[in-house]
Amino acid sequence: MASVLVASNRGPVSYTLREDGSLHPRRGGGGLVSGLSAVSSGDSVWVCAALGDGDREAVRRGIAEPGVTMLDIDPQVYADAYNGIANSVLWFLHHHLYDIPREPVFDAAFRRRWESYRGYNQAFAEALARAADEGAAVLVQDYHLALVPGQLRELRPDLRIGHFTHTPWADPRYLRMLPDDVHQELVEGMLGADEVGFHTRAWADAFLSDPRVGRTIGDTRVRTYPLGVDGDDLRALAHRPEVDDRLAALRAEVGDRKTIVRVDRTELSKNILRGLLAYRELLTTRPEWRGRVVHLASAYPSRQDLEVYRSYTASVTELAAAVNAEFGTADWQPVLVSVQDDFPRSLAAYRLADVALVNPVRDGMNLVAKEIPVVSDAGCALVLSREAGAYEELHADALTVNPYDVTETAEALHEALTMPAAERADRTKRLAAAATALPPQRWFLSQLAELRGQ
Repeated sequence: MASVLVASNRGPVSYTLREDGSLHPRRGGGGLVSGLSAVSSGDSVWVCAALGDGDREAVRRGIAEPGVTMLDIDPQVYADAYNGIANSVLWFLHHHLYDIPREPVFDAAFRRRWESYRGYNQAFAEALARAADEGAAVLVQDYHLALVPGQLRELRPDLRIGHFTHTPWADPRYLRMLPDDVHQELVEGMLGADEVGFHTRAWADAFLSDPRVGRTIGDTRVRTYPLGVDGDDLRALAHRPEVDDRLAALRAEVGDRKTIVRVDRTELSKNILRGLLAYRELLTTRPEWRGRVVHLASAYPSRQDLEVYRSYTASVTELAAAVNAEFGTADWQPVLVSVQDDFPRSLAAYRLADVALVNPVRDGMNLVAKEIPVVSDAGCALVLSREAGAYEELHADALTVNPYDVTETAEALHEALTMPAAERADRTKRLAAAATALPPQRWFLSQLAELRGQ
């Protein structure tokens, strides 16, 4: 039994099944891991889903890391809940990504998948109810588990329950596309929590402005906790030998040219294609930059089990190749794009950045906007979308853009590239201070303290 519990789709450890039948555990990082490490290990439990064959085999063999409860949910139920609802419905709603003439379609197949989503959430609620001490604090994470607070409240009314959403929250008019009963169930699930948290005031306000929330909210508190980065840890990671090696390789490719850096998953909301179009427009309308700047674009493949994401990833690489074909010369490649999940290379690019481009159409926070100013060796100018969650904290020292306006973004890139060194240094210092104001461990412990009423 535990007095502090965390629930999330992905847990702090994953298992790889090796050819000889042995299982190899790999621990993850991030804010939840570092936050929970501040709580006595004998007094906390993390409930998560078994995500792959290795995880499921570990559950079947009774292998478990101390303080971790991994749920072996039926693979079809999991697929329906995770890809069919969480990533194909709730993610698209909260990021306003639907191609409205074609999607969404809420038919019998959707209803079957929603039943799986409900069952997936119920499995978490039951596991938490079994593991929690009387009056324990439970912190439920993200849109995958939006129904858990309400389900858990029915099972254990004594618990202190918090829910944190790491994405934006949909505009109420957008959320109204959901069938009425599903919309109501989603709201009631969230409002089973004592406290509902978001990264920004804008997303909290969007939640509160939903009439269904207003009619049901009761005693639930809505708060904001803008997740930041741990500056010391990040800088230490960025100066490891393997990062130094990647940095030397990038310097050899870039030479003495300016750099525009972006690091994203090939997620539809990240707006990589318009970023590349803006860079192409910069080279078209400001020919003085030809041969003098390189766009370092890291685009990690994301959710490649969904066709729309595979197509988007292919479009990114095709557009980068087209820019290189149009403007490249024998001794200059305008875009250096990496589609590998290579964190050391990304940190090396952070250090090399003269300009950071972060232009999502909609984002919960976007920690890249906070990480690059902390790590950049010589300071960087930040070109930032007004739709990024980080905008609320960073906009005063960033060059802000409408993410749909390619021409405005191209002009902002030019302004960033020509920013005087002293101004760039001053802005970077203030950006880094804002970025590290609420590092992961403090972010977690602040929510825990509020939930406990401390």
